[in-house]
Amino acid sequence: MADQINQIFVEPQTCYKFLDKEVSDQSLNDLYDLLKWGPTSFNCSPMRLKFLKSKQAKESLSRFVSEDNVKKVLNAPVCTIIGMDTEFWRDLPKNYLREDAKKYFENDPEKSQITAFRNSSIQGGYFLKAANALGLAVGPMSGFSNELVDEEFFNGTTTKSNFLCNLGYPDKEGYYERAQRYNFSDIAEIL
Repeated sequence: MADQINQIFVEPQTCYKFLDKEVSDQSLNDLYDLLKWGPTSFNCSPMRLKFLKSKQAKESLSRFVSEDNVKKVLNAPVCTIIGMDTEFWRDLPKNYLREDAKKYFENDPEKSQITAFRNSSIQGGYFLKAANALGLAVGPMSGFSNELVDEEFFNGTTTKSNFLCNLGYPDKEGYYERAQRYNFSDIAEIL
């Protein structure tokens, strides 16, 4: 058990270089099947995923990322756009069975946006840890134009991009020296 915990929570780092090894479609399905059960408020599950595996799709995305992210996108076996459906509430009647929670969001776009962002970010954390559990390395990224990515990949939908994440099998030279992390007493307080 301790080895599994270390594999998922202690050993993983942001990966910058991946092996030239395909991540199978089945692995991507398995990844989703692990993360989908993670808790979100009202089981709202706003995350939407675009797994970019083809050269063409990654080249398209690379036009909208910062200069230092272009090679990262192009060289990763998979670059995932972690998106969020801002009208997730349309599915609440089937995702949340205790009451009709749709009424809390359908006429409040600001609340819907905030809830979609918060909960797709939570699901993004599950995404990273599910990938690690399957032996995949991750490279989460900001540094892109949400507006242009949304126009290219989510045009005509209610889905918006949250962040990007490269996936693959790590090259042993794919990591930088590990920096320290805060101690509990530096960032936490028990009241």
